[in-house]
Amino acid sequence: MPKLNTISGKKMIKILKLLGFREIRSNGSHHFFFNEQTRNTATIPIHGNEDLGKGILKQILQDIELSVEESHIQFASA
Repeated sequence: MPKLNTISGKKMIKILKLLGFREIRSNGSHHFFFNEQTRNTATIPIHGNEDLGKGILKQILQDIELSVEESHIQFASA
């Protein structure tokens, strides 16, 4: 299993938009995304340019049904 690289919340938002997610609302520093086709939701915390913690990143990947291997491809393309 490849190592999970951390990224910022802003970069994760770019990746979600590439995957067909759209922002449905935001509450403070948390942005909520929804994908019409897969019916998946994701919550992304934005705290400046800080990287997302590995636990939060792992949960987001699980929420959007993206494996760690697939995430490396998406992270490289964003």
